[in-house]
Amino acid sequence: MLPKILVVDDTSANLVAMRRLLVNCGAQLFEATSGNQALALCLDHQFALILLDVNMPDMDGFEVAALLGETEQLRETPIIFVTAAYADDLNKLKGYRSGAVDYIAKPINDVILQSKVRVFLELHAARAELQQAMAALSERNRQLTVEIAERERVEALVRHQASHDTLTGLPNRMLFRDRLYGAIQRAHRHHGLFALACIDIDGFKNVNDTHGHAAGDALLQQIAARLSAQLRGNDTVARLGGDEFALILEEINDQPLALQLCQKLCALLGEPYSLVVNGCSIEVRIGASIGVAPYVPSDRPDVEELLIHAADRAMYEAKRSGKNCCVLAS
Repeated sequence: MLPKILVVDDTSANLVAMRRLLVNCGAQLFEATSGNQALALCLDHQFALILLDVNMPDMDGFEVAALLGETEQLRETPIIFVTAAYADDLNKLKGYRSGAVDYIAKPINDVILQSKVRVFLELHAARAELQQAMAALSERNRQLTVEIAERERVEALVRHQASHDTLTGLPNRMLFRDRLYGAIQRAHRHHGLFALACIDIDGFKNVNDTHGHAAGDALLQQIAARLSAQLRGNDTVARLGGDEFALILEEINDQPLALQLCQKLCALLGEPYSLVVNGCSIEVRIGASIGVAPYVPSDRPDVEELLIHAADRAMYEAKRSGKNCCVLAS
């Protein structure tokens, strides 16, 4: 699209002369014979340049330029005053204050007019290219922002999937070991205590064999939900695999309290479950054997493994004791 130039002059002969001089300048010419007509055209078109006569009746060029400067979308339009008062420094100063960027004296010199118009058209083209480049850069930045956000979301999802059980959403064995290590370090630094509990579900195989794996999966999800609902925000419940779960009970300084909490969980896990499998509702019951091992401060490098083994042995003792009960590790 060709750039647009507005020529404003109240004398028809001057308009004809300007039209002849600018016919091959590479721009689309618009003409106005008054200040009001010029302002109306400026509201409807975006001009690369305005050639504005200073001496006009009703509204002179200074007033037109001042009004254009007050309008946000028009104040950047370059204005060249065309005037016989070029040699008058006071008028020049007034024109620059009104918003003019240059002057052309009357009578008009063809070469000067065409040269100045060519310079401003080149500036307009360069500015348009810069605006396009800035718009393209802005769009690319927007796309990069979206891509970075999506990449961060995917990376967070991958990290979550790597550290959490897919079926229940609980921390998996890897994250459990990491949190257990952290609990030991905190207890060591602050001389605090905590407890580890290992849980094995009694009767889970029977649910799987009787009602199918879909029922088993639904049951594991409900078990995970019951455990998570009963624990505090700083505790950890993890699924180690199959029907095995583990609990890290933070800031438990009383062994009987840890046992009491696990007995409460054991009773809760033994309550009936209502499962929906293939559109059918079924009710199942299971039990839980829980081994509880309080952390005992130690400088041994294998204290983590000792704690896990203690809770595991207590859990197997609970199974040997008739299942669906809790045993405190000695």
